This record gives sequence, C-alpha cells and structure tokens, in this order.
Amino acid sequence: MYEILLKNITRRITLTSEEIEFFTSQLTTKKLKRRQYLVQEGEFNKYSAFVTSGCLRSYTVDKNGIEHVLQFAPQDWWITDMASFLHNLPGTLFIDAIFESELILIQRSGIEKLYQTIPAFERYFRILSENALVTYQRRLMDNLSLTARERYDHFCIRYPSLIETLPQKQIAAYIGVTPEFLSKMLNAGHNRKD
Repeated sequence: MYEILLKNITRRITLTSEEIEFFTSQLTTKKLKRRQYLVQEGEFNKYSAFVTSGCLRSYTVDKNGIEHVLQFAPQDWWITDMASFLHNLPGTLFIDAIFESELILIQRSGIEKLYQTIPAFERYFRILSENALVTYQRRLMDNLSLTARERYDHFCIRYPSLIETLPQKQIAAYIGVTPEFLSKMLNAGHNRKD
C-alpha cells in the first residue's frame, strides 16, 4: 500500500524498518472520485497528500469565475494548500481529483512527530520544499517572460506524463490562457508542421 511513497522517500533518505513502521503509523489513506474535493477554499487544510494513483490539482477561482491551476499532482507527487497546512489558516485553494485517485495523507502533527522521532524526515521534507520553491520560481518567471506557446512547451517538458491525459481545459488554466486560445494555438502549430 505504501510502496510508491516509501520508494519516493528512500530516494532521498535511508530508514530502518522500525522507522518505516513508525512513519506508516502516522499515515491514513483516502480515495477520491473524479472531481471530488480533498479540500475547498475557506476550509482548513489538515493534510499533506501523496498521490499513489490518479491526479490531483490545486487551483483558485478569480472574481470572474475563471480557474487558475497552480499545481498538478500525478502519481508520486505531494500536494497541499501550504499556507493553510502550515499555519492552520482557512485555505485559499481548491484541491480536487482530475481522475479517480488514491492518496496517502499525513497531518501536520504527524509530520512534527516524525521530525522529533526520525530527524532524517526533516531532510526529506526540506528537499521537497526546496524543489517546490524552485518549481514555483521557474513558473513565476515563465509567466512573466514567456509567450503562451513557450509556457505550453515548458509544461510539456515538466509534465510529460500528463500531456496526453489531461483535458486541454486544465492545461489552459495552468499556462494562463483560455481553452479556446490553446486549441487555436495548437492547431496553428500543427498546421505549420504539415
């Protein structure tokens, strides 16, 4: 049940069998149906979620009702509303399942127990945080300086497993264009190659 998560962890830190047992005692599992929420804006995000199958997304909805996707979390990725999770504040994000998904959840208190009991987990979660910060920094720079086509190309590089499975509407919400614009852009690019 925890095999994918344990492989993810042991790529970064080494654990004894006793440490693995303690770690897994802090976890719960959850299944989400397609379009089912893990958390909605305004709710307190009590869990950090690791995706073992399926795909989740975190997003916000602006005053015009337009969705803006911040992150996709396919299999082997973590996702949470970080500000809500860390500071016990009402969340600003929606997190839902794009496809039927299976998750492993850990509460903030569980992570704190891990830090106290197994210090290597501080290293593990620090590495995840550093990688997330780099990803968000690159994404911000892309949004400030790249064309829509270049943002799409970067999306294809960063999420190669998702490009064939995600609806174009989701990709458009991630790169900051309308689905109609994305469709026209991709068709124009396809026609140039013919």
